Amino acid sequence: MASPAWELQKAVYGALVADTGLAALLGGAWVYDEAPRGAAFPYVTFGPSAVRDWSAGTETASEHVFTLRVWSKHGGEREVHRILEAIRAALHDAPLSLDAFRLVNLRHETSDTAREADGETHRGTARFRAVVEPIP
Repeated sequence: MASPAWELQKAVYGALVADTGLAALLGGAWVYDEAPRGAAFPYVTFGPSAVRDWSAGTETASEHVFTLRVWSKHGGEREVHRILEAIRAALHDAPLSLDAFRLVNLRHETSDTAREADGETHRGTARFRAVVEPIP
C-alpha cells in the first residue's frame, strides 16, 4: 500500500531540487532527508511531520503538516531568510504530482529563524500544510 506522506515528501523534494532559484542560493541541489556528515552549508533538510485523518463522509483524505529546515553558517540570518523565501515561493499553492494520490492543496503556514547553540549556525524552519486524497 502506498504511503501518502512518502508520496508527498518525494513530490516536495522533486519540486525543491528542480527550482533553479533555490539551487542558486544553496550552491547546488542540497536538499536532504538526512544531511550527510560534512555536508557543505547552506542546505535544506526535511524536519518533523505529522499526518491526521481528514476524511469527510465517504471521502477519505489526510492532512499533512511538515517542516523544512534551512541550515547556514553564513554570518547573520540574511541567507536563511532568502532561502526560506525561495522555499515558500517554490511550494506555496504548487500543483505537485503524486503517484497514487491527489494533492488537494499545499500552503505555507509559518517560518522562523534561530541561532544554534554553537553560535555559528543559523537554522530556519518553514512549516507547510497539505491535504492529500487517494486517486479513485
